[in-house]
Amino acid sequence: MSVSTWKREGFEISTDLARLDKDWLLGALAKTYWAAENTPETLWNSIQHARGYGIYGPDGAQVGFARAVTDMARFAWISDVVIDDAARGRGLGKWLMETMVSDPALKTVHLWTLATDDAHGLYEKSGFEVTAQSALADQFMHLKRQKM
Repeated sequence: MSVSTWKREGFEISTDLARLDKDWLLGALAKTYWAAENTPETLWNSIQHARGYGIYGPDGAQVGFARAVTDMARFAWISDVVIDDAARGRGLGKWLMETMVSDPALKTVHLWTLATDDAHGLYEKSGFEVTAQSALADQFMHLKRQKM
C-alpha cells in the first residue's frame, strides 16, 4: 500500500505502518472495551493487515490511531479509533475521520462501515448514519465469533 501523510497545526497523520509506536498502540487498545479481550499478537496482526493511520504530535510521539480494513477498491471497515487522553479536545478524532474518508488511496471505496457503542456523534460528522435507520438496515448480516 502507498504511504500518505497529512499535516495540520503541528500534528501529522501518516499511513506508514513502520512509524507506529507498537507499545503505545497496544497499550491504548488494551484499555478499550472493544479490543481488551484480544491478545497483543492478534491486535498487532490486525493492524499489519489494514490501512493504518497514525497521528503524531509536534514532538513526533504517537497520539492517535485508526485503521481501515479494506480491499482498497469497494469496501472499508473503520476500526480501532483511539486518541491519547492528553491529546483530546483538539479535534484530532474528527480530523482523523475526515482524512480517512477522503484518502485518495480509497477514493473508489463506496461502502464504509463501523461499529461503536459510544461515539456516534464523532462518526456522524463524517457522514455516517446508524444502519438501522438507513436503507442498508435490511441488507447487513454478521457472524460473530469468540475473540482470541
